[in-house]
Amino acid sequence: MRHLARLADYCSITNMHTKNLAIVWAPNLLRSKQIESACFSGTAAFMEVRIQSVVVEFILNHVDVLFSSKLSSVIRDGAGACP
Repeated sequence: MRHLARLADYCSITNMHTKNLAIVWAPNLLRSKQIESACFSGTAAFMEVRIQSVVVEFILNHVDVLFSSKLSSVIRDGAGACP
C-alpha cells in the first residue's frame, strides 16, 4: 500500500492519483468470491467494485496513519484491555 501511495505522489507526471490507482488495484486487493460467482448481476458486481475502490482510495489517502508504528503499538497494547 505504501508503494501505491508513493506512486500517487507522481500523479502530475503519470495521472495515476489515488482514485485511479484505487480503481485499477481494488479488484485485486479486495477480491470477492461473490463477484466471481455467476450469481452476481452486472450492476451488483459494478457496485461491489465501486465500494472496493472507495475503500482502497481511503487507505491510500491515509496510509501513513493506518500503517504507522504508533498505531500498531496502540492496537497491540490495547487489544487485551477491557473497557
